[in-house]
Amino acid sequence: MNPIEVIPVGAASGEVSLIGLFLQAHIVVKLVILGLLLASVWTWAIIVDKSFLFRRMRSQMNSFEKAFWSGQSLEELYRTFAGKTPHGMAALFVAAMREWKRSFEGGVRAAAGLSMRVDKVMDVTIAREMERVESRLLFLATVGASAPFIGLFGTVWGIMTSFQSIAVSNNTSLAVVAPGIAEALLATALGLLAAIPAVIAYNKLTHSAGRIGARLEGFADEFSAILSRQVESRHIDDRAA
Repeated sequence: MNPIEVIPVGAASGEVSLIGLFLQAHIVVKLVILGLLLASVWTWAIIVDKSFLFRRMRSQMNSFEKAFWSGQSLEELYRTFAGKTPHGMAALFVAAMREWKRSFEGGVRAAAGLSMRVDKVMDVTIAREMERVESRLLFLATVGASAPFIGLFGTVWGIMTSFQSIAVSNNTSLAVVAPGIAEALLATALGLLAAIPAVIAYNKLTHSAGRIGARLEGFADEFSAILSRQVESRHIDDRAA
């Protein structure tokens, strides 16, 4: 038998396009490829969204710190941000000031108890802000860890079906073997294409999220000390009166 007579149509025509390889692939390999493509698209959507979010948060924190240390009174600053939906340091400030004002309006004068409640409120606010910052980062880690293995699974399955086709056709020429191997390796390539940006972005975004968290923690400590001094000064004034 002439080997040319049993070459598949796609191989005989020299079709090696990605679409052609996908259409000729086994249904399992097709599902793997589609899943990896969706994971890659979602990965890039998260990367873009988080990049803009972190840039916006850094800008908001810089603006708030500039206003906070400008010498403006805490009451005026609180009125400025209380009517909005603050995030980042502004959210910490508003939450702490709200608890501070409620305690004094309720007649609470215990400095230790007030400081503890303010610290607790700021801790809860930091946790809420960091949850917003770190949301969906776990997906990037999952894609980075699992996508190469999912792609390898598609490759192994594709090679198995290619060998079965070779056994059925009784032909081992390169023209028969190459298309099946190529469509199988496409799954591995897409797995790496999804995993590499996910791993790089996860490391970069996690580092940026950690720096944002450190800035929030630092501001919380500074503001807690300021409020403690305010409470102590009021106690001294009350005793003097």
